[in-house]
Amino acid sequence: MSGHVRLKIDGAVARVTLSNPAKFNAMSRAMWRELRQVFTELQQRTDVRVVLVAGEGGHFCAGGDIAEYSDFRFHPGGLRDFHENDVWGGLSAMLACDLPIVAQIEGNCMGAGVEIACCGDIRVAGQGARFGAPIAKLGFPMAPREAELVAREVGLATARQMLLEAAVLDAPTMLVRGFLQTVLHDADVATEALQRAQRMTRLAPQAARLNKLALRALAGGQGAEALLPTAYDYADSPEHREGIAAFLAKRPPNF
Repeated sequence: MSGHVRLKIDGAVARVTLSNPAKFNAMSRAMWRELRQVFTELQQRTDVRVVLVAGEGGHFCAGGDIAEYSDFRFHPGGLRDFHENDVWGGLSAMLACDLPIVAQIEGNCMGAGVEIACCGDIRVAGQGARFGAPIAKLGFPMAPREAELVAREVGLATARQMLLEAAVLDAPTMLVRGFLQTVLHDADVATEALQRAQRMTRLAPQAARLNKLALRALAGGQGAEALLPTAYDYADSPEHREGIAAFLAKRPPNF
């Protein structure tokens, strides 16, 4: 067993660190389970407003920990359990989190790293970051739920290139293709990601949760009509009233 997913609370920002530096933060089975636990906990917290996800030591995540694979990959039941419970358990916990997630992407972002980055809302990357899922070189495809997530977030054309060509793409390319919000000098990524997260903590948390609920439903194929029964229930909420009152009084809101 190697690697950990660490959680540190810094004011209203939760820092989630993928830590397996000897393997460029490749995800072990234990790390997938810890990722699920961390985001399940964060979903219940009221003192956190934004989550910042990063890798340790200048890399985001280089994929899965291949050293473990021979223990479970060679029979369907073990393989299904790994992808449907361990991997998808971690990813689905991230996707279900109502807090905005900022992904700080440096160095290698491969396979599992791309999948984790796909669960982020804001993606900040360094110029030296590299993206891909060259698992065809390892003799296996991407699991269905994971492929659906990646294709939705990176786009079908890019997913085809990653999976069928085993292509590795640089950060400027991923910016042009709409996966990243910004690309900076590598030395500036951590500062920019934290500053973005801190700015987001000053915004309305209820609005963020409701926006994530709507975006999650739309990404899952639901139409806007499915949201209408409860879409305006926030009308008399203190946060809504404070935002409007602060604007009219020309003062910063106190959310």
